[in-house]
Amino acid sequence: MDSAIQASSSPASSSAFRSPCLTSASQNCKFPLPTSRVVGSKRHRAFRLHMDACPTKCHVVSRYSFELPDSQSIFSKKSINKFFPPPRALVASNTQNTSAAPLIGEDKVGVLLLNLGGPETLDDVQPFLFNLFADPDIIRLPRLFRFLQRPLARFISVLRSPKSREGYASIGGGSPLRKITDAQAEELKKALWQKDVPAEVYVGMRYWHPFTEEAIEQIKKDGISKLVVLPLYPQFSISTSGSSLRLLEGIFREDEYLVNMQHTVIPSWYQREGYIKAMADLIEKELKTFDFPEQVMVFFSAHGVPLAYVEEAGDPYKAEMEECVDLIMEELEKRRITNSYTLAYQSRVGPVEWLKPYTDETIIELGQKGVKSLLAVPISFVSEHIETLEEIDVEYKELALKSGIEKWGRVPALGCEPTFITDLADAVIESLPYVGAMAVSNLEARQPLVPLGSVEELLAAYDSQRRQLPPPVTVWEWGWTKSAETWNGRAAMLAVLVLLVLEVTTGEGFLHQWGIFPLFHQ
Repeated sequence: MDSAIQASSSPASSSAFRSPCLTSASQNCKFPLPTSRVVGSKRHRAFRLHMDACPTKCHVVSRYSFELPDSQSIFSKKSINKFFPPPRALVASNTQNTSAAPLIGEDKVGVLLLNLGGPETLDDVQPFLFNLFADPDIIRLPRLFRFLQRPLARFISVLRSPKSREGYASIGGGSPLRKITDAQAEELKKALWQKDVPAEVYVGMRYWHPFTEEAIEQIKKDGISKLVVLPLYPQFSISTSGSSLRLLEGIFREDEYLVNMQHTVIPSWYQREGYIKAMADLIEKELKTFDFPEQVMVFFSAHGVPLAYVEEAGDPYKAEMEECVDLIMEELEKRRITNSYTLAYQSRVGPVEWLKPYTDETIIELGQKGVKSLLAVPISFVSEHIETLEEIDVEYKELALKSGIEKWGRVPALGCEPTFITDLADAVIESLPYVGAMAVSNLEARQPLVPLGSVEELLAAYDSQRRQLPPPVTVWEWGWTKSAETWNGRAAMLAVLVLLVLEVTTGEGFLHQWGIFPLFHQ
């Protein structure tokens, strides 16, 4: 789930988030031959200006009034517009040669990095999976069946943990995500201090330690008065950045200290120049490892999300991902690298339809079309973890070789790449003048600032089907506690319901044997 919409410096400019219902010419050329050039550039993107382009699927977004933090912040949802912005250029940093010290004053500045988290040992795998699937933004159940969220999470986590343990065992016995994220936080802190911003940087994970709640407690202990929230997901999705921000929203609402603390959010940053150039640098470097670099297809593999998130809930993830790929390829084109490329989505779970094309199916189809060299790019990940080290490096590589692809390569995740870290520092500094402003940025102004806004307003703009989130769950309660009795009772009711359904549909069972349901004997 994680756009680079520019902010206006005008004290009262209106702003809007774009609809996620965008179309790209690249959708018509998912599997180009190695000698072809995919026409997927934002120059060729067809943006629809009326509802006929996306009947019943377009997300109606709000315009927000905007004031800088030294005046009274205003937020209004009265003006509703169907808004499809034109293609946008890269967001270039404007802070490299300036001091940010005047922006801070006597305030203590903090940066909160949000990430998914991962099990650090094999014993952590099952409770980590339970936390993951207990999140309603990962498995969205209808309101009527919401009481099944935790029992279902327990069932899925137990079912999937053996295979997941094998995967984590194959990459060293646990996820390196925490170690890498801690290193990114340290490097970001150094970059900020070098730019005269003495900020503290904190790490808050959604599904494993250090949990977001733990990071918030440390932020309070340190007396932070200005906070920049920075999800480590380049593109916004309800299931990634959205889930972390919604948890954060609940924490903020219930804590007086946090309510009074000025904060802002950078919900996505995939358009930033430093990020695009860093990705292009890595791709260019890996292409040189092939014998014939110009014949290699660049294969962007993004983490998938359920299709309903995009079409029904208003998730902008697909549109942001497609534009991100376009921007990276345009940067490569400036370097005279014109390889063919495509985008697919990995890591789908469950029977529902996810964003297509799927990575595994695409690899097979590319092999059938005669592609011989493939360079995988984990486009939605900035850290190495199970989905890069095991899913891409092992499973997809093996599938590619079986499908007739002879040469396989993979671009590493950004990690602590200097250009990337420096650009994140610039993004934080550029947001400081707007900390505390209940606003999102002005699309039409196109100023080089990241998108801003309070947590609640951002989520309202991005997610049209918001639901209350529970805090992360780490244990399953049994016994005679009030909570345990509630869930044990629900589990018993569910079991009785299942037995009744089986009795009625099969005509067999102990109720029939006892003569309670004689009418259903066959």
